[in-house]
Amino acid sequence: MKVYKIYPKGFASNTYAVTADGKSCILVDCAQERVAEECRRLELKPVAVLLTHGHYDHIGGCGALFESGAEIYCGRDEDKLIFSDANRAIFHGITIPHFEIKRTLRDGERLLIAGLDIRVVATPGHTAGGVSYIIGDSLFTGDTLFFDSVGRTDFETGSAVQLVSSVKKLYSLEGDYRVYCGHGEDTTLSHERAFNPYVRMQ
Repeated sequence: MKVYKIYPKGFASNTYAVTADGKSCILVDCAQERVAEECRRLELKPVAVLLTHGHYDHIGGCGALFESGAEIYCGRDEDKLIFSDANRAIFHGITIPHFEIKRTLRDGERLLIAGLDIRVVATPGHTAGGVSYIIGDSLFTGDTLFFDSVGRTDFETGSAVQLVSSVKKLYSLEGDYRVYCGHGEDTTLSHERAFNPYVRMQ
């Protein structure tokens, strides 16, 4: 398994292309239309997009992938936010191209896509339907957990109480994981358990 990190141009989230065979891949979030071009450059065909949550800076490239046949998934009930003004695109003068959700995912669900075993972990707090994904020894946390930080909770459907609970839920996972965050640099779960100043392991 290999993870390619696609940095945004301007403000948007990181996008991650994950591949088992070097040919097909899944994307965790799809921030901008340029993601499709980056996948072509890497000679990868995206077959699915796994959204961590529905804010505009994580979904802006989904339309292009949807048109090319990729299936798009999100957490349970997060589709309501994705297709409403709560995605915050309107506040930044951005129009999100049309796409559709294949289906929503529940906590603990497992998917097998493109040869990858994917585990869904519900992590509400940044948004009510936010999820993280475990793939191999990698943990994709969207805007729930960052390097030495956590996601904000002051947007619609956010909850500080839920976010703290979700971060502690991630801390309680057995073993260590490479953590790929929605913004900023990568980290490890062991580092965040020990040093994250916002939520500490208790």
